[in-house]
Amino acid sequence: MISVVLDDLAFVEVDAVIRPADERLSPVTPVGTRLDAQAGPTFAAQRRVATPLQNGTAVVTGGGDLTAPFVLHVVIREDGVAASGDLIRRALVSAWQRAGDWGLTTIAAPLVGAGAGQLGVEESAALMADTFAAPGRLALPSELQIVVEHEAERAMVDAVIRSRT
Repeated sequence: MISVVLDDLAFVEVDAVIRPADERLSPVTPVGTRLDAQAGPTFAAQRRVATPLQNGTAVVTGGGDLTAPFVLHVVIREDGVAASGDLIRRALVSAWQRAGDWGLTTIAAPLVGAGAGQLGVEESAALMADTFAAPGRLALPSELQIVVEHEAERAMVDAVIRSRT
């Protein structure tokens, strides 16, 4: 099940939130920066990496001071290169696989890949819907909440999700 909610990602009650990141798990969006501030110093320590991660991968850490106990970091930017649709697709598929591995049922996510110099809102929403509802995907996670900040965006994303599922 996919729903679109108007909320703050840091306070959504789910098993995990998705956080777009670069190869060193630094935030790549303003939402990610706000999430990091809310998650606190424990979270900052948990997301340190010794070597850069590969684009299109996902890793799980604790959620620090967030409401969600876990964070799924999707690596969508490497050396400052903006994400493509194929890269976002790989990162999302990896995130769903990691969530299943960890037994995470409910996931909340911003529009992964949407933003200045990246994908449009509609393309990002379509990729999220297509990868989450893909035939043959594991049963977990079973619920995805796409979290947006504005009502107009919620209506647009909801229309895309309904057309894809």
